[in-house]
Amino acid sequence: MRDRAAAARLGLAVTSTLACAFAFALALWPQSASAATLDGASLPAWWGLPFAGVLLSIAVFPLVAPKFWHHHFGKIAAAWGALFLVPFSVTFGAGVAVGSFVHAMLEEYVPFIVLLTALYTVAGGICVRGNLHGTPRTNTAIIALGTLLASLMGTTGAAMLLIRPLLRANDNRKHVVHVVVFFIFLVANAGGSLSPLGDPPLFLGFLNGVSFFWTTTHLALPMLFVCGVLLVTFYALDSYYYHRREEERAPLLDPTPDTPRLGIDGKINFVLLGVVIALVLMSGLWKPGVEFDLFGTHVALQNAARDVALIGVTLLSLAVTPRAARVGNAFNWAPIEEVAKLFAGIFVTIAPVITILRAGDAGAFAGIAHLVNDAAGQPHDAMYFWATGLLSSFLDNAPTYLVFFNLAGGDAQSLMSHGATTLAAISAGAVFMGANSYIGNAPNFMVKAIAESRGVRMPSFFAYLGWSVTILVPVFLVTTWLFF
Repeated sequence: MRDRAAAARLGLAVTSTLACAFAFALALWPQSASAATLDGASLPAWWGLPFAGVLLSIAVFPLVAPKFWHHHFGKIAAAWGALFLVPFSVTFGAGVAVGSFVHAMLEEYVPFIVLLTALYTVAGGICVRGNLHGTPRTNTAIIALGTLLASLMGTTGAAMLLIRPLLRANDNRKHVVHVVVFFIFLVANAGGSLSPLGDPPLFLGFLNGVSFFWTTTHLALPMLFVCGVLLVTFYALDSYYYHRREEERAPLLDPTPDTPRLGIDGKINFVLLGVVIALVLMSGLWKPGVEFDLFGTHVALQNAARDVALIGVTLLSLAVTPRAARVGNAFNWAPIEEVAKLFAGIFVTIAPVITILRAGDAGAFAGIAHLVNDAAGQPHDAMYFWATGLLSSFLDNAPTYLVFFNLAGGDAQSLMSHGATTLAAISAGAVFMGANSYIGNAPNFMVKAIAESRGVRMPSFFAYLGWSVTILVPVFLVTTWLFF
């Protein structure tokens, strides 16, 4: 009953947001059609301040006012959204503002949160019974398995499937933070780089004409290098803590004692996971050519069908999963609720930033376009890798991928052939460097929230940046030298 009530609250929050958007849009429908004509070259850079405010709130509030943030983060995200929409409405007209809001919700936020919720719910219904012993070898094996699964079931699905067994295996150890951090690096990010199913940026590339297996063949070597180095580094660090720091507590203090045999509850969710993968593939392969115009936003039939079906899969998972599986996972809606509320604010306030970036040389952020292309318009692959990656660290990596995909020409056939290294640099930057901060990729937030709910004192926003700068940046520098 608690799960259903919490699910209802989450659904109510998302539905209420959309209902407000539609009600506002209906009232201003004659004007809202002009939203799509907004020119990014006309927007000054300060329209990005509300987006910066969301990011700073996520970074600062948990440090200076954690209790306040815990109870009001949704309201804070909504306030920043209002601080963008109200002045935007006054400046460009309410119709343009509503069009921007509805576009952000229908084109980006709804598909994003529906897919994440489906993967979170389905993977959260698969419970590995029993408990492994959290040795360096076991931990490395679990993270390596998750890294491989991420390209098959998405970074969200792989992360939700394995984070709880990993936490249980290590709940008798004193030092667990590094285990979760490397799990985010590998399972929630870099592991998803081998297929469009792995991470949203690659799926957007697939929808824009990039062949399904192009990613597999062109990112395989960079992925193997990055993941191999990180796994070796993790094993060395975990071995240090395990063997030299009096790591383990007394057996009597182990909350989940080791068991000789493992079992799985909620096996039906493996079937539902296959359905989720099939629905995502369907939306990319089935092109009926039917679109619905909703307040200036064009919604393709295949995408609408996918999202409705994913909601059905989510509800079916809740209905058919044995209660013991969710109880064993300590499943709750707090992580996805946090992602849903914060990313609603992010998607709304990021709209002018993306619009300005798409204006290229004519926009307020023209310096970025000059960084990635030379005077003749030829791409600098290394700069594409770093520019895409650094922006993906703090913007959502899916729209960031699209920005640089379009800066590189936007022609999938040309990029897959003559511009293959440029497209690979954009793809790798978006996926790999989503690990640089908690907000770079949605599963990062989920894993952090689950770990904290299990008593792990995760690094603050800036402390996590310290981990990524120390460990990831040197690896990415070598990756640049080897591949881009």
